[in-house]
Amino acid sequence: MNDRLPTAPDTTTSSPLSDRSGVTDAVRVQILATEHWGLLATRSMTWNEVFSRASMFVTVLSASVVALALVAQATAFGPAFHLFALLVLPVVLLVGVATVIRLADANSDDHWLVVGMNRLRHAYMELAPELEPYLVTAHFDDQASILQSYGYNVSIRLSRFLAGTPNLVAAINSVVAGVFGALIATTLGAPDAIIIAVGIIVGLAAVCGFALLAFRTVTAIRGSYRPRFPR
Repeated sequence: MNDRLPTAPDTTTSSPLSDRSGVTDAVRVQILATEHWGLLATRSMTWNEVFSRASMFVTVLSASVVALALVAQATAFGPAFHLFALLVLPVVLLVGVATVIRLADANSDDHWLVVGMNRLRHAYMELAPELEPYLVTAHFDDQASILQSYGYNVSIRLSRFLAGTPNLVAAINSVVAGVFGALIATTLGAPDAIIIAVGIIVGLAAVCGFALLAFRTVTAIRGSYRPRFPR
């Protein structure tokens, strides 16, 4: 009689997609494709939210500018206009800052979705390596491969960076913050030179704050990420 305990099957192989009993390549491809479509759908929802939040902020900003113009025309930029502006601009800034924060979170989420799709393409290449010449996106998950899947396979152009939705929203927020700071200085009766200086300083401070937020987001992603299939 054999008293030995059964041992677990040896699954230590060089490939995560090594042969396992009862699982065919067709089943593996079906599972991978289902996950791939799920990631694509989630990424599409993320970008739809990005555009919706940016559009909402621009709508609030436009409505506020129109309202300020009407009030300024009716009050001849008197005390009532200053009071109205002091009430409206913080709301615009609140919506704008919340939008920038959400866009930063969306970029972080999108990064992980791209990582997941790169890993799935790596699995596809293990199953059918002859298809590699037909792919324009990367099938590794190191940093350079992730940038390639984002379309930065040639170079990271400054124009593309500046035209990003989070950066444009942050720039608009910085201008609004500067105007709000100058308005507070005007309400307090400061001289013109002080008003201009306060507006510039507050605007630059907002730029630095948003830049710090972007830097911390990128640093957090890189600090917590370890590639599984580097090039």
